[in-house]
Amino acid sequence: MRFAVTKVCGGGAKARAGMLQIAGSNIETPALLLSTRKGLPAFVSRDLLASLPLPDSLFLHVCPTHFMEGPPSKTISNIGGLHHMLGLPDHVLIAAAGDSIESLPTSEASNKFGASFETPAGRRLVKPSDYMELISCMKPNLWASLADEVPAWVTEKRNKVSVERTLRWLDACIALDEDSGANTLGVVVGGSSVEQRKLCATEVSKRNVSGFWIGGLGLGDSPEERCSILDAAVGCLPPEKPRVVSRLGLPEEVLEGVAAGIDLFDSTYIYQLTMGGFALIFPIDIVGKEMQNGSLNSSDGDFTKINLRATTYRKDTSRIVDSCSCFTCQNHTRAYLNHLLNVHEMLAQILLEIHNTHHYLCFFRLIRDTIKTGQFDRFRQQFVQDRRAYLAAAVI
Repeated sequence: MRFAVTKVCGGGAKARAGMLQIAGSNIETPALLLSTRKGLPAFVSRDLLASLPLPDSLFLHVCPTHFMEGPPSKTISNIGGLHHMLGLPDHVLIAAAGDSIESLPTSEASNKFGASFETPAGRRLVKPSDYMELISCMKPNLWASLADEVPAWVTEKRNKVSVERTLRWLDACIALDEDSGANTLGVVVGGSSVEQRKLCATEVSKRNVSGFWIGGLGLGDSPEERCSILDAAVGCLPPEKPRVVSRLGLPEEVLEGVAAGIDLFDSTYIYQLTMGGFALIFPIDIVGKEMQNGSLNSSDGDFTKINLRATTYRKDTSRIVDSCSCFTCQNHTRAYLNHLLNVHEMLAQILLEIHNTHHYLCFFRLIRDTIKTGQFDRFRQQFVQDRRAYLAAAVI
């Protein structure tokens, strides 16, 4: 794996564009890791993955704890690893223990031996040796070390314990890794404590890791705390290695992360939208057009999404987004999706996830374009401003 920063915003800003060379592919960053259920997106099958933008859709986040109940790890290894099991030899699989929905960490039940997770098979204590057995059999391209993630409201003492355990487990995982940490993402934890975040980031940087995974966000922290956490962690990390963050899913949260210098985002936002019947509709072709007018205004939905379950779309024969080139928008109408959702047909989730994934990948492409052209800060400010203006008007 090779990573190079190709563009950094001027004026002391931290937002950056980069190029990640991995598994024979060159993928630009900032980029999105597609959330999966046992290796594939919840409603997008292997053949439908090919319809998504390339190479943007090559990143898949897999959760090893999903495979604790199912095919024995040796069976996956005998098949040739997860790439061969899924039939996705060209995709980049990045493994991390939690997936933000079904495998949330439970800090109260974690101890010095391992991290406790609520998994589809119930609560499980995962030791570094168990975790590395799964990793060695699955053979992902990159994997995040086992970490003790704690919510924002724990004490400073508990934050300190979290950092100590995470560093100890990182050393144990690297020692058990056949490649001696060459494909490892060291996890930065420390709850809402800026001091512990800095300490953990500094110590993880001293290890032989390929990049960094900033964990423990989205567990009760406020936007203000999140900003301080990101600045503290990123400020102690070397710039030549990629940085991944979990649980920053909303568009404005992604923009906040990019502004802090994050390169990859693990998010369940698309899954949550799809399950709720929502479709993304915000403009993604604005670099040369709307940005010149200083406006990103959209008169549809809540500026970012629409609820296709609503009766207003029952007779709407237009596409979700007129300019969208995804399979769903090219072949189906809002009225048809409204019908599928209201009769509880699973095809609704399939078509919605295709559109939402395609749209959000294009959003990340837009972010990269604004960084390259020096318009990112302006774009971010205008996007957030328009979003807040809509929410304020909706309350009134």
